[in-house]
Amino acid sequence: MSVAARLAELGLRLPEVAAPVAAYVPAVRSGKYVYTSGQLPMSDGALLATGKVGEGEGLVSPAEAYQLARTCALNALAAVASVAGGLDQVARVVKVVGFVASDPSFTGQPGVINGASELLGEVLGDAGRHARSAVGVAVLPLDAPVEVELVVELA
Repeated sequence: MSVAARLAELGLRLPEVAAPVAAYVPAVRSGKYVYTSGQLPMSDGALLATGKVGEGEGLVSPAEAYQLARTCALNALAAVASVAGGLDQVARVVKVVGFVASDPSFTGQPGVINGASELLGEVLGDAGRHARSAVGVAVLPLDAPVEVELVVELA
């Protein structure tokens, strides 16, 4: 099954590649690899949420952050497709790095970034299995709660 068919089966579509917010490009192909820039939870040019992730009033809940990480991963796949000639060229996701803007008491970064990891598995099957880092940070660009970057090997 093609990746496009799998996306449709899941009720997903690749978004337009998000415009950079500074002096960089969304993805770079180097030989058999694609490296994405950090992708924020953007949809139709707008950030879906802002703030720190944690438990409590005024914070982005871990469940919402999980969904935002899925959006980041979908945006990263769009960036990959834009330089790889489509997602059917993906042999495997090698590495995922996820950043979570965290309230000081929040330690559930791996659960949040599972949103990205699980989306990659749903879309790419075994090719979506990867090494990963999930890192808590004080703040992310535009006050985004989550940011995800990928390294992908092409066939």
